[in-house]
Amino acid sequence: MDGSLGLHHITGIAGDPQENLDFYAGVLGLRLVKRSVNQDDPTTYHLFYADREGTPGTDLTFFPWPKLPPNRPGVGQAVEVALAVPEGSLGYWEGRLDHLPKERGERYGRPALLLQDPHGLPLALVEAPGPGRPWEGSPVPLAYQVRGLLGARLLVRSLPSSLAVLEGVLGYRRAAEEGNRVLLEQEGSFLEVQGLPQGRWGAWGVGGVHHLAFRVRDETHGLALRQKALALGLRPTPLIDRFWFRSIYFQEPGGVLFELATDGPGFALDEPLENLGQHLALPPWLEAKRRSIEAALPLLRLPA
Repeated sequence: MDGSLGLHHITGIAGDPQENLDFYAGVLGLRLVKRSVNQDDPTTYHLFYADREGTPGTDLTFFPWPKLPPNRPGVGQAVEVALAVPEGSLGYWEGRLDHLPKERGERYGRPALLLQDPHGLPLALVEAPGPGRPWEGSPVPLAYQVRGLLGARLLVRSLPSSLAVLEGVLGYRRAAEEGNRVLLEQEGSFLEVQGLPQGRWGAWGVGGVHHLAFRVRDETHGLALRQKALALGLRPTPLIDRFWFRSIYFQEPGGVLFELATDGPGFALDEPLENLGQHLALPPWLEAKRRSIEAALPLLRLPA
């Protein structure tokens, strides 16, 4: 395999964690497959939403940092997240989301419903195939459930430099080009990349995307792509153990933070599949601090 296997997960920045949970689990019907903490800042949650089993490519995650200002969109950011929903389901979603502003549109040549989550993150629900397995515990009927990540829109300072990484390291292929926009595809996931050489830099905040993670089979695969990133003059981190997967991080030349994440071991490593997300899960190296970590976190309740 010359590149990545497509998207692994996308991580956003949320405001109030209960509001985030109520929307993604209670309204969109995703399964909370892991309730953990940001391993670099254990004072905040890291909430993982996905399909029934936490399949790589279905995972939308959040760091709730409610004290941050609102996100300022600009170059160096992913500015929209696209989720796959079954064909013919947009009418259902319009009704389910009738309390939110939204509009019909198109993404990647397919019908889409465009909206924002409660903290301002732009979302597109797109009628397209996805890797997700339906979850019987979702408040959304099986026939309409979100099927996983479909893509993202990126704003970058240098389009040629970013494409060198997306194509040469991650293995994405050009599907369409128009002006300063290029549509890339890899293993069923899409990236729309727009070059804005004079664009204002974005600033992370509530309602923004923190990083995009791309699938690698295992550590060997990830380290091979790390070598390719090094050869392009990038500065990837060493392999980092995130317990449920292994990660390598680097900033691509256009400013967007990327991660390479292994498919395994997976979210059922420390919890039975039927109990995913019900309790605070910590990697072993944080267990000794569990009491102080729990004391610093607000209580969360799963939506009824």
